[in-house]
Amino acid sequence: MIYLSVIIPTRNRANLLNKALTSLVNQTYPQQNFEVIVIDNGSTDNTKEIVESYIQLIPQIHYIFEPEPGLHRGRHAGLNAASGDILVYGDDDIEAFPTWLEGIAESFSDPSVALVGGNNLPRYESKPPEWVEQLWQKTPWGITNPHYSLIDFGQEGREISPYYVYGCNFSIRKKTLAEIGGFHPDSMPEHLLKYRGDGETAVSNTILKRGFRTQFNPKASVYHYVSNQRMKFSYLKKRGYLQGISDSYRDIRKKGSYNFFYYLHFTLLMCLAHIRRSLKFWLKAKSDPTSYYIQGYFEGYLFHQNAMTAEPILQEWVLKPNYLE
Repeated sequence: MIYLSVIIPTRNRANLLNKALTSLVNQTYPQQNFEVIVIDNGSTDNTKEIVESYIQLIPQIHYIFEPEPGLHRGRHAGLNAASGDILVYGDDDIEAFPTWLEGIAESFSDPSVALVGGNNLPRYESKPPEWVEQLWQKTPWGITNPHYSLIDFGQEGREISPYYVYGCNFSIRKKTLAEIGGFHPDSMPEHLLKYRGDGETAVSNTILKRGFRTQFNPKASVYHYVSNQRMKFSYLKKRGYLQGISDSYRDIRKKGSYNFFYYLHFTLLMCLAHIRRSLKFWLKAKSDPTSYYIQGYFEGYLFHQNAMTAEPILQEWVLKPNYLE
């Protein structure tokens, strides 16, 4: 039977982590065939005490403190500590289906499968406003709401694009992730946002390029918490801002260097597009949730490009071959 290493990075969200761990207690997959590794990425709350309270319920649970900030640091610390050949990454705000690990192991029994995901269904803190439903998008396999990392692909297992395995429910072969070079930087504290990257997107890119298979398994599903704070237009603007940073990072890596003249040209185009969309926003679409996202996106992209101009040392960070060390 396949041995799984469940890896949960967390930072100052002990209450949510508690629910995530509770959902792992009654998995249909045998307890002796999985471990749980919680990576505390610099918490100042009672995260450690919460993890220790599960020692009797999940015998193979481990706590690791990783003081260096950044989600990629937590993910890589989990990779280095994992005993299993399959790495099961989950966010601290998920609640796993009882069949979560069973479904993941089932899909990885096929040696051609490198990446596995399932449904990420919403667990709203309260009834969402009507505009939240406007954020769902159609795909060839079902519907998704990328703003909240939600997926509903139904109850039929199938091969899917790796871009629809989001980081909150992301299972991958350890060997594959190591060969790829791990994750790019992702979530960062506010004062380090310029060091943000494109997270698991680079992993998905490589899986697609190398022809590895990605499997959707409805058993491998989770509920993903959507707080009231996230169901506000201000959150969508912030989400767009972060995506703008990630896309600036991606574009610079794609070119292999930072080009100031390209930046000037792009800035002009972005400003013109920003003026046009802002006009539409204020005159016609003030209640359109995507308008907030787009505004934030422009601001985030330009923030990162400006940071590259102001701090040339940032280019070295963006162009690192990998972030595993």
